[in-house]
Amino acid sequence: MIRKKTGRAVKLEVLVSAVEKDAAQLISQMNINTDAVLVNQCGRYDYETIVAGGKVKCFSMPERGVGLSRNTALLHASGDVVLFSDEDITLTEDYKEKILEAYKETPDADIILFNVQVAPARRTYWNREIHRVSWRNYGRYPAYSISAKLSALRRANVHYSLLFGGGAKYSNGEDSLFLRDCLKAKLRIYAHTTCIGRERERESTWFSGYHEKFFHDRGVLYHYLYGRLAKPLCLRFLWTHRKTMCREISVWQAFRFMCQGVREARGR
Repeated sequence: MIRKKTGRAVKLEVLVSAVEKDAAQLISQMNINTDAVLVNQCGRYDYETIVAGGKVKCFSMPERGVGLSRNTALLHASGDVVLFSDEDITLTEDYKEKILEAYKETPDADIILFNVQVAPARRTYWNREIHRVSWRNYGRYPAYSISAKLSALRRANVHYSLLFGGGAKYSNGEDSLFLRDCLKAKLRIYAHTTCIGRERERESTWFSGYHEKFFHDRGVLYHYLYGRLAKPLCLRFLWTHRKTMCREISVWQAFRFMCQGVREARGR
């Protein structure tokens, strides 16, 4: 067991974003056996505490947006280490031990990104070695792979964007923006080979195909991620993924949609 200098055991807390779920049932499905904060986006305001393997603080709220729900969970977090997660993730029985051991092995890490099993078509990364995450490779990681020392996040004053992700104006990208802000704040981010869970397949809450809105929203995201390099990197993105994403819309039409998104984000 890892212990702080005070002798107290380090506490892991899972921060869950959910939509219209029964809290007790979801805790069981996700195999949560530590303390947690669950933010359920539904039609009411409510609060309850559920004691299972740990104490789970359950907040219900009518407002929508994955960034808002993750920020709400962060606001109420009290763990030494927090793990962001989603309603469709089932954690391994020993996720707590795996995560805390990784921080013991990498004591200078502020953030550690873990493997989570997903369907091959949805996989954007798989860590095959422990390595430092930098500006070159931070954009592949979903929020449910992210764990962090809570004190480091609060010291850096980082939070999730309210513009991107399920329930927000623009599609996914809030996780990449969050990691970008962590790098800007000079937090030390590592990728780890340990697998801490798997994704239960379900219909995506944001993806509905490679259409105009998908490319437009990606252009908006690229402006915030890359600034003046947004347009050339839009083109590189499309060329790299042309066989998958540009079957119905040509590369150049998709590029035009992305450039429209870039211009909208720039305000002109």
